[in-house]
Amino acid sequence: MSLWEFIAIDLPPILTAILTSCACGLVGNYLILRRQSLMGDAIAHSVLPGIVIAFLLTSHRDSTTIFIGAALSGLLSAFCIELLRRARLVESSAAIGIVFPLFFAFGVLLIEQAAARRVDLDADCLLHGQLESIFWVPPTDMSQWLHLSTLRLLPEELFAAFLCFFLVTVFVVTLRKELTLASFDPALANSMGFSSSLLNNFLMLILAVAVVASFKAVGSILVIAMIICPAACARLFTDTMKTQQMMSLLFALLMSVSGYFFAVFLPMLGGMQQTMNAAGMIATLGGGFLILSIIFSPRHGALSRAYRRRRLQKRVLREDILALLFRLEEDSTTQERTFDESLLEERLGPSQLLTASDRRNQMNATINDLQGRNWIVRNKSTLGLTQQGRAEARKLIRTHRLLEKYFVENVGVEPDHVHETAETLEHFTSEIQEKNLAATTPEPTQDPHGKSIPRPIEDPQND
Repeated sequence: MSLWEFIAIDLPPILTAILTSCACGLVGNYLILRRQSLMGDAIAHSVLPGIVIAFLLTSHRDSTTIFIGAALSGLLSAFCIELLRRARLVESSAAIGIVFPLFFAFGVLLIEQAAARRVDLDADCLLHGQLESIFWVPPTDMSQWLHLSTLRLLPEELFAAFLCFFLVTVFVVTLRKELTLASFDPALANSMGFSSSLLNNFLMLILAVAVVASFKAVGSILVIAMIICPAACARLFTDTMKTQQMMSLLFALLMSVSGYFFAVFLPMLGGMQQTMNAAGMIATLGGGFLILSIIFSPRHGALSRAYRRRRLQKRVLREDILALLFRLEEDSTTQERTFDESLLEERLGPSQLLTASDRRNQMNATINDLQGRNWIVRNKSTLGLTQQGRAEARKLIRTHRLLEKYFVENVGVEPDHVHETAETLEHFTSEIQEKNLAATTPEPTQDPHGKSIPRPIEDPQND
């Protein structure tokens, strides 16, 4: 394939897909934060009757007529959904589920009526998009490509996609702080002078613009994937809004480029004569990227969460063993500072999530870890704390008993109800929080059960 053929046949649909998916992805970020992802689905379906009515009334398929009809239909559906929400007649999600099927079904009926009248209105184009039909025939002389007369020949879908992306970018950049605030806390936005309902209406308007600008390229159904997938993928990688927006653009770019090339060139490599639907492939890859993000995302992915949960389980068991050895030393009536492993297993209790053999293996692995850290000594079947391990255990016991004292004296919890809560929170209390707990009670020396509260490690009176 020559450069001229690529620029004429492949570059326009690729650029159109990139611009539309980036525009939709930027809007989708706020829908994800607001938990209104279904609104993209609703408006994408609801524009269909507006498109058909505009065409039937004017008998023209120019972009302006179609845009006006689709935008009015999309805004009307958003208004109906908001009206049902405010009237509190049905749930928020139920309002969306009621409105958009009605609009979409009405649009399908109108398409059938148009077909009966032999009106040239392609249902497949409206529903699934025809990205491959976008092409440009530039002059063979490359020096003339940037002339105004040549640029006017660019596909109108590409112009619409560029204008849409420009409007969405200006909207997001201008109102980024206000939109973010209204998405996280509408009440706070209202108290600071920003109307959350007005911002929501503007967001629905921009969403309708993005959908309308995209439907001719990817269809009113597949545009949903462009709205949700890039933003959802980005959300799994970060908790920062600015970073999420940048990553959503990256995912939109990857979806568009890889989806088009897979749809067009992959069948050629397999010896097939007919290419696949590019918009469908882009949406499919968007779902694939989302599945991969759910599994492998380092921030919120399933594997990373399982890894962090496993590490937490190990740390909690390690700290429980240290704290138990420290308590056994306290309760010992002799100078004995080593204790049988079976006593530890008995005191720690069985786990509801592990079998007896798994629990034993986990105990052995944790004890080996503690030995490697030089926190315990192991002699055959007995265990004891080293000086370093005793210092670590002292911190845990101090935090635990400060928590118990705080709950009893400041929260009003009965002394016999605080142990389990403190035992859970001791693993998640930082040094600063521990100092704040100690400051709530002047010179705390005993917990509610009469046990002495160890002094801080750096205290010179420490034994």
